[in-house]
Amino acid sequence: MIVTKLTERLGIRVPVVQGGMQWVGLPALASAVSNAGGLGILTALSQPSPDALREAIKETRKLTDKPFGARAAVEEGVRIFETAGNNPGPLIKFFKSQGCFVIHKCTTIRHAKSAQKMGVDFLSIDGFECAGHPGEEDIGGLVLLARAAQELEVPYIASGGFGDARGLVAALSLGAQGVNMGTRFMVTKEAPIHKDIKEKMISSSEVDTLHIFRSLRNTARVYKNAVSSEVVRLERRPGGAQFSELKDLVSGLRGKKVYETGDSDAGIWSAGIVMGLIKDCPSCAELLQRIEEEAESLIQGMARLVVRGHAKL
Repeated sequence: MIVTKLTERLGIRVPVVQGGMQWVGLPALASAVSNAGGLGILTALSQPSPDALREAIKETRKLTDKPFGARAAVEEGVRIFETAGNNPGPLIKFFKSQGCFVIHKCTTIRHAKSAQKMGVDFLSIDGFECAGHPGEEDIGGLVLLARAAQELEVPYIASGGFGDARGLVAALSLGAQGVNMGTRFMVTKEAPIHKDIKEKMISSSEVDTLHIFRSLRNTARVYKNAVSSEVVRLERRPGGAQFSELKDLVSGLRGKKVYETGDSDAGIWSAGIVMGLIKDCPSCAELLQRIEEEAESLIQGMARLVVRGHAKL
C-alpha cells in the first residue's frame, strides 16, 4: 500500500484522482473510481442545472460510500471540491468557510502560489502534456513538478500525461502526493463514452492531438480530427480567426455527440498525449489495482538501486 498526504487526508487507498471532464465525469464513472480506491470527481459542468447536479450527487452517493469530489454542491453534503480557471478566490473562500477540502488546478507556479495564499488544501499541477487547457506557458510536467517541489508549501498532485504506474512513481519522485488522470479514465468500462471512441483512443498515439485556440490565447489540447484540423487551419490564416468564426465548429454539444454516437469527427473532444500509453479498456477497479501493484513493485525495485558502502564495479 502506498501512503501519501493525499491518501491520508482524503481517506482513499490509491493516490489517484479522476480528472473532472465535461460529459464524462458522471455518477457511474466517479463512483467507480471511488469504489476502486481512488478519488472520483463529479463534474458540475456536465449538468444542465443546479437541480440536475443535486440529483447527480444523490445518484453518486447511492453508488458509493467512499469519498468523491465535485465542482459545486456544498448543500448536498459534498466536502471535496476541485476548482480551476481564473479568479477562484471567492469560491475557495466560500468552500473553506463551509469546512470543505479544496484542490485547485494550476498550470504555472505563479498561479499555484496565488492559490496557496487563498488557503487551498491541495494543488493540482497541470503540465503541458494534459488534455484540455494547458495554459499559455507550455511548461512540461517534468520541470513544472520539480519547480513545485522548490516553491510550494501546500502539497500537490501531478496532472497531465499520467496513465500508469510508471507515471505515478515518477510523480512521487518529483514531490507530488499522487496523480490526476483524465484521458486514461476515458478508456475504462465505466466511462460514459461510445465504444468506438474508446477503440479510437486505444489505436491512437501520442501524436494524435492538436492545440486549438492558440491565436486566442486560450489554448486547448484536443483530439486530432477533421474539426480540430479545420480550426487550426482557420487560425493560421493571415490575420488569424475570430472566435465568432470558430464557435459553431467547437460547440460543446457537437463534442457531446462524439461520445454519444461514436463519430470521432462529429466535433471537438479533449484528449491528452497519454493516449500513447493506453492499450486496453479495463474497469476502474482493474486499472487502479494494476497501478497500485505495479507502482509498489517499481518503488521496491528502485530501492534496490541504493547500495550502502562501496559498490563493486
